[in-house]
Amino acid sequence: MQCPFCGYGDSRVTDSRTGDAGIRRRRECLRCNARFTTYERVQPVELLVVKKDGRREEFSRDKLLAGIRKACEKRPLDGAAIAGLVDGIETRLLNSGHTEVTSNSLGELVMTGLRDLDQIAYVRYASVYRAFADLDALREALDDLQRSSGHAAPPREQLPLLPPEELMERSELPRIVTLAPGLRRRVGGRERS
Repeated sequence: MQCPFCGYGDSRVTDSRTGDAGIRRRRECLRCNARFTTYERVQPVELLVVKKDGRREEFSRDKLLAGIRKACEKRPLDGAAIAGLVDGIETRLLNSGHTEVTSNSLGELVMTGLRDLDQIAYVRYASVYRAFADLDALREALDDLQRSSGHAAPPREQLPLLPPEELMERSELPRIVTLAPGLRRRVGGRERS
């Protein structure tokens, strides 16, 4: 294993641990004594992604992770949750027994996972993946998201898709604003918390 610090081609393993994602090895360079970590993962089958134009490309976990991270950028999400989503998608693809997967199927798996993980990240990913033609297409996707979530409140640390004022204007329900603890908002001339 080549040292990432000095480029020397030999190192020794100081610690090895097995985990769900593979084997984690702690290494020490034999030249500069720098320590670094490597991960080993078994890749049993070569999986190809069939693009929309018919090209075939080798499945890349790193490319999938980069796309999901981009959608989750500046969101209150734990890196482990994002890695868990990628692990789940990769496991599902490898366990399917197929050697090829369409980019559409892969995109739908990502969108399903993001829908449960973070609504804003879902909308970001959907806007690129589905390439919305206009605001009506985006609004339809938002409506589908709201219907599929069963009108459940987003997780406590997640911001709503629309500001409370706009939600109240669109809603036919009684005008109630739910805010995080400690925040106050004027609604209907009275201060509420």
